[in-house]
Amino acid sequence: MGKALGLDNTLVEKLSGAHQWWDGPDSIARHLEEAGFSPDSHVTQQLIRLTRELRGFPRHLSQHVGGFVIARDKLSRLVPIENAAMKDRYVIEWDKDDIDALRLLKVDVLALGMLSAIRRSLEFVALRRGLPQFRVQDVPREDKAVYEMCCHADTVGVFQIESRAQQSMLPRLRPREYYDLVIQVAIVRPGPIQGDMVHPYLKRRHGEEKVEYAKEELRPVLERTLGVPIFQEQVMHLAMVAADYTGEEADKLRRAMAAWRRDGDLRPYQADLTKRMRAKGYSQEFADRICKQIEGFGDYGFPESHAASFALLVYTSSWLKRYEPAAFLAGLLNSQPLGFYSPSQLVQDAKRHGVQVRAPDIALSDWESVLERRHRPGERLDAATAHADAALRPQRLRAALPDYRPELARRLGRHLAHVRRARRFRIALPAHRYGRRGPAVRLGFSLIKGFSEDAARRVMQARAEAPFTDVDDLARRAALTRRELEALAASNALASIAGHRREAWWAVTAQHAVPALLRDAPVAEAPLALPRASEGAEIVADYASLRLTLNRHPLELLRQGLAKQRFRTAAQLAHSRHGTLARACGIVTVRQRPGTAKGTIFVSLEDETGSINVIVHAALVESQRKELLGSSLLAVAGVVQREGEVVHLVAQRLEDHSRLLGRLATESRNFH
Repeated sequence: MGKALGLDNTLVEKLSGAHQWWDGPDSIARHLEEAGFSPDSHVTQQLIRLTRELRGFPRHLSQHVGGFVIARDKLSRLVPIENAAMKDRYVIEWDKDDIDALRLLKVDVLALGMLSAIRRSLEFVALRRGLPQFRVQDVPREDKAVYEMCCHADTVGVFQIESRAQQSMLPRLRPREYYDLVIQVAIVRPGPIQGDMVHPYLKRRHGEEKVEYAKEELRPVLERTLGVPIFQEQVMHLAMVAADYTGEEADKLRRAMAAWRRDGDLRPYQADLTKRMRAKGYSQEFADRICKQIEGFGDYGFPESHAASFALLVYTSSWLKRYEPAAFLAGLLNSQPLGFYSPSQLVQDAKRHGVQVRAPDIALSDWESVLERRHRPGERLDAATAHADAALRPQRLRAALPDYRPELARRLGRHLAHVRRARRFRIALPAHRYGRRGPAVRLGFSLIKGFSEDAARRVMQARAEAPFTDVDDLARRAALTRRELEALAASNALASIAGHRREAWWAVTAQHAVPALLRDAPVAEAPLALPRASEGAEIVADYASLRLTLNRHPLELLRQGLAKQRFRTAAQLAHSRHGTLARACGIVTVRQRPGTAKGTIFVSLEDETGSINVIVHAALVESQRKELLGSSLLAVAGVVQREGEVVHLVAQRLEDHSRLLGRLATESRNFH
């Protein structure tokens, strides 16, 4: 309801009285006025009343994508079942906790978008390297260059370790082997954070604190995590060893941890656990610390088995980013919506790593993004080059290599041996050169706003018969509507047959100005030469159609004016000293308010050199809420907070500079 009325989640929570920043009716009135509402109007008063009534209702009712409940007899005799929206699918009307209480067998089959992205990326890798297939198990293990990249938090797009919190942890934890990634995945979670397990682990890992065990019997339980319980299984095992819990009692403790936020009381379990640990000779301090950690796991504790599976995908996606950044970008773009970053941010990051990204083209693009041969500077794209480029598309791979062949398997073995020999020389390769020698990425029609897959398939089918000569030929043979042609013109995808964006728009307009009876008649008319739009206008049009640009970054055009106001770039800020005052300005890409952050909002800003991490504490959130939530181009004055390679700008003042972007429409991803 709040979003429909133009309100953000924070204001809705204030109206319901549920938010921790609640400070009385004056605060509500002030925020309502900021949002454009009159606090005294009848409609606004109804909004407040209804919002309070809705508090505690389920946010939405959803169907698990791969959940199965198994019973001995007919399930309909035990639980109420209703038809789902999808044909031949059914939904149990109870939630997972009800099923658990009845001790019915429930199996969850989880789906991960990153699995699709990795599969698509590996297809491109196999195709580019001339292999029958390239699978997760073919990725070389324990590559030092991959871990080095992770240690520098160069992980945009990488599974799990791409968030702000994970990127801040990476240079501190410095993973050097697979099990380090298992811990990395699990440690940046509410459970370890609330249980105060992060800092002790890091200190012990770096030799700043001695690894100690309250009793030697705990060593097998905690040795792999340096004496600090990080995984859910360790908490259960700890209860069994330190308090003589049975397996069934430990499982009840796990269930209590999972449900304590709903039921609101862990004290009976904590009291029993403390009593039994004290009876076995453990100190009160140790028992209290374990209970605090268990309470933290009640927020969210990660199972080790889960973290181990995730870590494999972390490593695989990191390897792809390090050694096959073009294939990785194409795989990510073809799996959207996905992950923490928008296609614009993924493309900007890939370009900073040396990947050549090309605009959608009616003569070359498919529905999905594809790889093309990287052209030499000044090389013209003729028909032969386009034909060679087309060989790098997954469809050709499946058509040309349908069966396993022994000679190709031997080629795979030789290739992997070469990779193992060469990788030790590639650790120090600068990040901006990762993709310099690899293929280019041709953006697909799927990124064009308002252009359907069905229309793209018609274009691809007609193009396979003969190249398009002009817009008339395209419209006729691919049976495109005016709206579809306008979408192509807006994205500049008609450049190869109609000239630059303005000329393409004119060609589309002229094509539909001809009566249908004369549509096939030849027109002996010289093409109209129109002036190109300015670079700024081109960038605005790119964002409007593709939500990204392959031209210069918008802030590069504004840099001269921003420099006069003493705004530092992300690259300059990365070299700033701890505690110094600094000013920065960038396009807002992410706003994040974790539940463990006590009202603090973390903001990511993007400029032409990279990302700027901003911390906005709760007091400033309240005083400058309008600037924080309403700006697309945000300026921040604050203090540099530096810990090794991790640099944040702690905001002291915010300024909205969105007017400098003019008509440029940017998007941010906001997480609560």
